[in-house]
Amino acid sequence: MTELNFKHLRYFWTVARVGTIAEAGRVLDLAPHSISAQLATFEAALGVSLFRRVGRRLQLSEAGERILGHAEEIFALGDQIVDVVRDDTLRRSLPFRIGFPDSMPKSVVHRLIEPALHVERPGRLVCREAPLAELLAELAVHRLDLVIADRPLPADVSVRGYSTLLGESTLTVFAAPALAVRLEAGFPATLDGAPFLLPGEDVAHRGALLQWFETRRVQPSIVAELDDSALMKAFGQGGAGAFAAPTTIAGHICSQYGVRAVGEITDVGSQVYAITTERRLSHPAMQAIRDHAARALAPRT
Repeated sequence: MTELNFKHLRYFWTVARVGTIAEAGRVLDLAPHSISAQLATFEAALGVSLFRRVGRRLQLSEAGERILGHAEEIFALGDQIVDVVRDDTLRRSLPFRIGFPDSMPKSVVHRLIEPALHVERPGRLVCREAPLAELLAELAVHRLDLVIADRPLPADVSVRGYSTLLGESTLTVFAAPALAVRLEAGFPATLDGAPFLLPGEDVAHRGALLQWFETRRVQPSIVAELDDSALMKAFGQGGAGAFAAPTTIAGHICSQYGVRAVGEITDVGSQVYAITTERRLSHPAMQAIRDHAARALAPRT
């Protein structure tokens, strides 16, 4: 091989970071069989095997590990070129791309990212909502600059990134007025047998909430499990059941959805993290989000 094919190197780098050819195909907008063929060509040109299959995922070979380290350096240099452009007068035309899962309350996301609109030469803000796994895959290949999530970067995800805790809050139980009247006096014992809307498995505080029910020896009647926070509030507004949400947005929830706060769960917390590929939040928009996070996540009435 007389020269390195950088297109093949990017395909390899993407597969190595997201873990599967299928996911790499989605990120690169290419058919999986096309990526497989390009990888085979790359391996033939290098004369080494880059991956070995472990279950449904691909694991780097020893040669693949070595090459990945160099690939990281190469594409990091590419990122530095982009940073130079961002520091120039063209920054306004470059988008700042933020992703968040649908389990995140939209009012929390809005409070956090709103300061990014007021930095000097902020650029165009692009927001993407998707499952966390998809967002992290796009972050890994720099299609996103920042992911806001209710948990840090999972340890079992093959994405090299960093998590910064932006804030945390206790939970409050809310219900439509007719149901709230039944639940307020004697809370939390009144939750036993009461209709309840449980957050889905993608919501970070779900497990702690279930543990809290068990500790308090209450067993609500689970009428639905919902990943989408807005849909949960809409069901709660309609009287389908009580639901839990961060106390920090209690005022907004009550005024927006016409529900009442039944009681606070001080033993269960809801966290918000910024996940980036940079150890330092160096971009001005990221710095603005971090610097204003405490105020943005403070309870409001």
